[in-house]
Amino acid sequence: MGTISWTCGGSPLTSFAADYGEALVGLGYQPGTTKRLVTEMGGLSCWMADHGVEANELTEGRVDEFVASCAALGRQVPSRRPLLEVLVVLLRRVGGAPDAVVAEPTPTEELNDRYALYLTRERGLAPSTVDRYVRMAKVFLTERAAGVGGTGAEGLDAAEVFAYLLRLRGRLSVGSTKREADDLRSLLRFLYWDRIIEVDLGTALPPVAAWRNTGIPQSVSPVEVRALLEGCDRSGSDGQRDFAILTLIARLGLRACEVARLELDDIDWRAGEIAVRGKGRRVDRLPMCDDVGEALVDYLQQGRPDGNERHVFLTLLAPHVPICACSLTDVVYRACGRAGVARVGPHRLRHGLATDLLAQGATLVEVSQVLRHRDLATTAVYAKVDFVRLIQVAQPWPGARR
Repeated sequence: MGTISWTCGGSPLTSFAADYGEALVGLGYQPGTTKRLVTEMGGLSCWMADHGVEANELTEGRVDEFVASCAALGRQVPSRRPLLEVLVVLLRRVGGAPDAVVAEPTPTEELNDRYALYLTRERGLAPSTVDRYVRMAKVFLTERAAGVGGTGAEGLDAAEVFAYLLRLRGRLSVGSTKREADDLRSLLRFLYWDRIIEVDLGTALPPVAAWRNTGIPQSVSPVEVRALLEGCDRSGSDGQRDFAILTLIARLGLRACEVARLELDDIDWRAGEIAVRGKGRRVDRLPMCDDVGEALVDYLQQGRPDGNERHVFLTLLAPHVPICACSLTDVVYRACGRAGVARVGPHRLRHGLATDLLAQGATLVEVSQVLRHRDLATTAVYAKVDFVRLIQVAQPWPGARR
């Protein structure tokens, strides 16, 4: 697991961190999940230190208090069950935890499990979508259960739902609020389907206005893209990895999540193709142009850490786990800093590819195929940035000379 570093050194559970990580791995947790759960254990340990709770005083009730406090403060709600199922076993091993401590799921967790099953079996959603919906449900229900008890869903009415949505709008962007409202609507429809509430509150949830295609997509120029790539020091493993990541995004238009998901078996060297796993279980095969292939070979042969992990891009520091999509934003940010260009995110490079293709004479249909948009209307927004063609087809103002 490498060195564990928490913000409150010497907290009650520090000595158990490494064993906890090993136990999680033994239970089949993926490296990324293991790292997250160890971090959540660190949050529990710091909370225990603040409240004067020693390791041998940890109980199920204490864990519930910690989870509820996170929900009340608007923080990410930790995963209660792994903390109990694994951590308690470790503490018992050294005689720390009382035998009365059991890892029984709370009513909220049982409801969330049923919700996940519903999303998978009844709606057939992709695992990533199920995870997003369940994560939102856990925050909403845990926060409410802290006040009313039970699963957190009993007695729910339209006024509470509307008030929750207004609170979200006060601290989130319009786009994020719309996404949260959509997730909440799904939960409310499940609660009605599961007969926990008597009215389908999902139909009462007001839509969040978020007009599509009203702005001009911001992009980076080919000169700026070249500066980002040239700024990578390819003599070291970090520069080799970052150069390969930037090349995939800038040349093939991959999304950050698609780069993070890329595995060694997805690269067909003989056919010169890359299998890209996109949204909704969709898999596309893209041609691997020369510069992309060269960047990947350079990283895989010289910069990638050794190990059994099948994901292409790994973290630089041990334990070498698959890089997450959010970390790719930092990769692009650092590249912008080195190149001296305005800071942009990975998706802005994707916009840049679309804009450059249009400038070179590609049609919107061709750009849509490169970006793998299901709906041509999504690609149509890029027509606004093709000013040369817009001038050619624009009608003169009445009374004006062309």
